[in-house]
Order: sequence, then C-alpha cells, then structure tokens
Amino acid sequence: MSSTTSSPTQASRLDKYGFNCIARHVFMGIVVAALLFGGAGTTDWAWGWVFSIVHLLGWIGLSYALARWNPELLNQRGRRSRDLTGTKRWDWLLLGIYSTLVLVQPFVGGLDYRYGWTGRAAPVVYIVGDVLVAGAFALLTWSMVVNRHFEATVRIQEARDHQVVAAGPYRYVRHPGYVAVIVTFLGVGLAVGSLAALVLGAIGTLLFIVRTALEDQTLQAELPGYAEFAQRTRYRLLPGVW
Repeated sequence: MSSTTSSPTQASRLDKYGFNCIARHVFMGIVVAALLFGGAGTTDWAWGWVFSIVHLLGWIGLSYALARWNPELLNQRGRRSRDLTGTKRWDWLLLGIYSTLVLVQPFVGGLDYRYGWTGRAAPVVYIVGDVLVAGAFALLTWSMVVNRHFEATVRIQEARDHQVVAAGPYRYVRHPGYVAVIVTFLGVGLAVGSLAALVLGAIGTLLFIVRTALEDQTLQAELPGYAEFAQRTRYRLLPGVW
C-alpha cells in the first residue's frame, strides 16, 4: 500500500514474521535469477549476471534499511495474507496479475536471449536498465522506511491507527512506491536487453496505473485526512502530469 502514514515506531524489533519477510525478499532475488537463466538455457551471460546481482542487492539493501529504521513494517509484511482483513477484492485480482508478471518477465527475457527474438541490445541499454532497477529500489526503500503502513494490499488499517502524513518522497507524489514498481518493470526489460520483456513491463506499468487510480479513490473516500493531503501533494505518480 502506498499511502503516506505515521512515522515508523523506532522501538519495534524484528519478530519471526519480520525475518520471514527478509527471507522472502532474498528468495525473490534468487527466484528471478533462476527464471532468467532458466529461460536463457545457460549461465554464460554477463549482462544476465549483472542484472541478477543488482536485483538481489536491491532486495538485500531494502531489507537492511527496514530492519534498521522500520522493523515494524517488516513484521507486518511477513504475516500471512489471511491476516490482511479488509483488503479490497479488486486488489487481490491485480496482485495476482502482478505476481504473474514479476515471474514471467525475467523468464521471457531469458527466452529472448536464448532464441534471439529481438536481437542483441547495445551495452548502454543494459546499463540504463540496471541503473533504473537500482534507482527504483532506492525509491522503494525510502518510501517504505518513512511509511509504517506500506503493506502489500490496499486496505484501511484501522487496527494499526492508519493516519496520513506527508514525509520523504510523499512530499512529491502520493504513490512513490508504485513509481518504483513501474520503473522496475521498465528497467528489467532494458537490463536484460529484451523487447519482449519490455512489452511485459509496459503491461505492468498499465496495471499499476489502474491500481494507483483505484487505491487513490479508496483512500480519498475512506481514510480521514487523505483528501486534504491530496490537495497538498497534487500528483499521484508523475509530478506535473498525473
């Protein structure tokens, strides 16, 4: 969830759910690399390794930052999905599509490398892609560190004193976490030099534009103070545009 909320509770410490969340992060980095090289049919792919390392380090860096500055969020995100009561039905559908795209995109990029569907990209394309992925993780980490309610699903967290504040990247756009996800989708396509993977990234971009619109409507209707916050931070994803 990408709404701005109250500051992290500094006194929180990691519990078993927090460590579970960190394990998920690291596991995701490993799975994405496995899918990429599985699609490629080889591990003899330098740019594939560069992306895989950047991606894994992004998850490790995010986990470290949250463990140090917002462990409460790791604890919450490590819980089972059944604990996320009040999640909007449409969000479960969007998350299902998102989860599929996250796994399919690197595999398709690997297949593109194996079969040469779109040819080889110039080195600058791979570099730009990796820089985008790294930058997206930095933005995502910043967004999650300042937002103790940055959960995985769209819901009003009444039991956790859901409040709206403007801090960190939320001073510039209302959904910086989604900006990071969109940049990651596009960055992955470039980082693996695959037009096919980039097309999937474009689909992911459209998916998160829809999710942003639906979440923003939900928060303005159901979260006290959010409508006023939206008047101060005018743009959802891209300053000056939307």
